[in-house]
Amino acid sequence: MKKDDQLAEAVALAAAGGWDPAARRRVFLAFCLLPALALLAIVLVYPLFYNVMLSFSDASMDRIRDWQFTGVSQYLLVFRDEQFWVILGKTVVWTAVSTFLQVAIGLALAVVLHQDFIRGRPAWHFFLLLPWAMPQYIAALTWRGMFHGENGAVNQFLGKTLGLPPIEWLTSPFEAFAAATLVNVWMGFPFMMVVALVGLRSIPPALYEAAMLDGASTWTQFVRLTAPLLRPVMLPATTLGLIWNFNNLNVIWLFSNGGEPGDSTHILASYLYKTAFTYHQFGWSAALSVVIFAILFLAVQAFLQAGRGPR
Repeated sequence: MKKDDQLAEAVALAAAGGWDPAARRRVFLAFCLLPALALLAIVLVYPLFYNVMLSFSDASMDRIRDWQFTGVSQYLLVFRDEQFWVILGKTVVWTAVSTFLQVAIGLALAVVLHQDFIRGRPAWHFFLLLPWAMPQYIAALTWRGMFHGENGAVNQFLGKTLGLPPIEWLTSPFEAFAAATLVNVWMGFPFMMVVALVGLRSIPPALYEAAMLDGASTWTQFVRLTAPLLRPVMLPATTLGLIWNFNNLNVIWLFSNGGEPGDSTHILASYLYKTAFTYHQFGWSAALSVVIFAILFLAVQAFLQAGRGPR
């Protein structure tokens, strides 16, 4: 019997005077959930419905109250915008590179910290978790100062160690986008490390002992044993990383000052924010947000399907 049928039966029993403890608990829990469901509808369902409604309108700062429905014209304008396709490509690169490096670095650090010969693990955990624990506002602005072309710590380090000339990290489009990507990776790898550590600690040591007795090398143990057993925990974490990186407005907006130089470092999230709250094109921005949601939803579904493998 489904939960809805059980609840309906419990309410019917209550109306007929046939209360029993199990039915009373179900009805009580149902009434306790009503305020939470109402709050969820107010803060999530209504804004989502209103945003979809705006995407079919000509709402703007000049027509913020008397906007009119215009059908799918805003969606057509989104797909006809050449800059949308350019920024979509940058967003894909940003998301793929950031997620891959975050997972790779986090997994590598987790494997190293999981070894018995590592001393001072609490201290290592503390320092490696700092990028994740630090507020993104402070971290992004700090890294912006470190990537300064003349007085930044990054250029000074590269000049003293490798003898490289100063690099214009914040004024050159490619270098600015690369620097923002590195900052995003630095902020995100601790989460992957923590998830991988939890997964590694759940693997019984007896499995590795059996693999060693069979003559398996360290790499073979990782490929045939560690990686498959980590998949159930790393797949959801990687999915979250894809979603977070795809929608990560803070790094671009704070580190590159909203897409500078010349709007060359925008991803879709920052481009959407600028069109909505700088250019005040609310209808167009609402349509773009729906398109972004559809792209991300389809991409995540495809990734999950590929990650689960053949059944």
